[in-house]
Parts: sequence; C-alpha cells; structure tokens
Amino acid sequence: MANNARMLEPLIVGRVIGDVLDSFSPTVKMTVTYNSNKQVCNGHEFYPSSITTKPRVEVHGGDMRSFFTVVMTDPDAPGPSDPYLREHLHWIVTDIPGTTDATFGRELVGYEIPKPYIGIHRYVFVLFKQKGRQTVTPPSSRDHFRTRKFAEENNLGLPVAAVFFNAQRETAARRR
Repeated sequence: MANNARMLEPLIVGRVIGDVLDSFSPTVKMTVTYNSNKQVCNGHEFYPSSITTKPRVEVHGGDMRSFFTVVMTDPDAPGPSDPYLREHLHWIVTDIPGTTDATFGRELVGYEIPKPYIGIHRYVFVLFKQKGRQTVTPPSSRDHFRTRKFAEENNLGLPVAAVFFNAQRETAARRR
C-alpha cells in the first residue's frame, strides 16, 4: 500500500489526479520513452523540440490475452491559467497486448506533437486495461476531451498506470 501511495504522490502533487484522473491503484507498469533514451518521469521537463516523434510506450504486466489503451492529453490547453480547452487530446492507441508496446496496438487518434504556447503544460499518459479487443471508439474531438468521460464511455474503468511530463515553449536561444 505504501508503494502505491509513493507511486501516486507525484500525480497528486502535479494535480493530474484531480484535473484529469480520479485516484486509482497502479496495477501495471508503463514506461514511456522518447527518442529511445528519454524516459518520461513524473514532473520532469522536456523541450518540445526533443519530443517531435511519438514515444515508445511499453506495458509491463498483463499477458498477451489482455489489451490496453494509452491516452495522451494536455489538461493545460491553451494555457495553464485559463485551460478552457481542457483537455486537449494528443494521442490514443488501443488494443495493445500486455507485455508489448504501443506499436503492437491500433492507433485510434494519431500522435500530435506537444506545442505549448503559454506557460508550463502537463502532458499526461494514462493506461487503461480494456474489457475486450476492439471495444474502444474514438472521441469526436481533440479539444474539450475528458479522460474520465472517455474511460466511462468505453467501459475502461479506472486507469492501471499514469505518468506525466512538463513542457513549455522554447525561446529561440534555448533551441540552439
């Protein structure tokens, strides 16, 4: 139980639990890696120029008979002080077999590169265990996406894993 609290703490401090998710018990390990060497850890910052290609999302847990959906959203769009587009959807991959990665799944919504314009944005990866294969339908829009509502509409239940990173607009000097 203490391990769960330790895993959830950064999600609570980062207001991912609250703004995006309800509290849950992580039961599966998910690793998200950009450019084969930049692993996403809760609250770490990435430069948008370093995350232009979709990440590798690996599911460690379940088995080949269990299927997972990964959702990537930005709850801070267009800016953290007035996130009226909350949430903006960046990516959905479904039907990922347990113990594999997202390349074995079905891309439901294509990857959209994070482009924060104002302030520091959180980009959240949420993993759900599906009740069956091909049971997830795409949302109608990327803007005003709601992870909770999406999970409810697709009978996904609570998440089994989540991780987030921060990013902000780069100045020209920072890009050099």
